[in-house]
Amino acid sequence: VQPPSQPDVRSHAFYVLDESDATVLAARHEHVAVPIASITKLMTALVVLEAGQPMDEMLAITADDVRGTPGSHSRLAPGARLSREDLLRLALMSSENRATASLAHHYPGGVPAFVAAMNAKARALGMHHSRFVEPTGLSQDNLSSANDLVKLLKASQQYPLIGQFSTTGEKTAYFRK
Repeated sequence: VQPPSQPDVRSHAFYVLDESDATVLAARHEHVAVPIASITKLMTALVVLEAGQPMDEMLAITADDVRGTPGSHSRLAPGARLSREDLLRLALMSSENRATASLAHHYPGGVPAFVAAMNAKARALGMHHSRFVEPTGLSQDNLSSANDLVKLLKASQQYPLIGQFSTTGEKTAYFRK
């Protein structure tokens, strides 16, 4: 149900929800799927955290992580080793694509299993207008709607680390070669 008046917003699509009673305050094209870029990393974070892998496990940046993130800048060179926690922090705090790619490569079954888990989680959350093809957000084929993104944001609130890492202003991460 569309609210009676629409705000003067230039965005093609938007969805404003009163969380206290789930009332839609304003919406436009809220079910239209569009490319979501680095917002993809919120789903990546959910999949990483729900996998239950050790957050202190040291993971290496590989040549595959570099190949999987063409055109993006990174200070993480192949061979750099960081904890899964630090990689997740860099993915969310700095939108670090190689860190994100590494998290997916180190998932059981690798990137294909990781992307399958992203899409399964989207279905479980009722995100009917969403599709993920890779974990970083570099692909224009990662799609979602404003309505679906509200569901993703609500699900991410269950994990304090996501909120903490997404709002951290500064953090020094040390890596080993």
